[in-house]
Amino acid sequence: MDETRNWTWHIIAAVAIVVFLGLHMAVMHLDDLAGWFSAGGAATDWANVLARSKSAFFAVTYVVLLAAALYHGLYGLRTILFELTLGPSGQRFLDGVFWIAGVCLFAVGALATIAIYLT
Repeated sequence: MDETRNWTWHIIAAVAIVVFLGLHMAVMHLDDLAGWFSAGGAATDWANVLARSKSAFFAVTYVVLLAAALYHGLYGLRTILFELTLGPSGQRFLDGVFWIAGVCLFAVGALATIAIYLT
């Protein structure tokens, strides 16, 4: 049952990645067609970058995209490594490594996003 729940979250993370990465691609690369989030000029102009970084909407979407990408990637790598027929102790060790790495990477990314949003 636990692996079914993990796999379900893996698929949910994939859907979130498609949605939020699609939004990112639309904002960053279709600014000529849909300049909804720009103050004029290119999407990578400093004024537009600063305006998006001050938006709570974009801060939340960046954190959600970060969480989904980390979970999806680390769970996928974990699944690949578990297929190497590791023993139970090796699997527990890898689970611990991935949890620590995932939490640390998420903390750094989320704190950076929040710090930029609050400045």
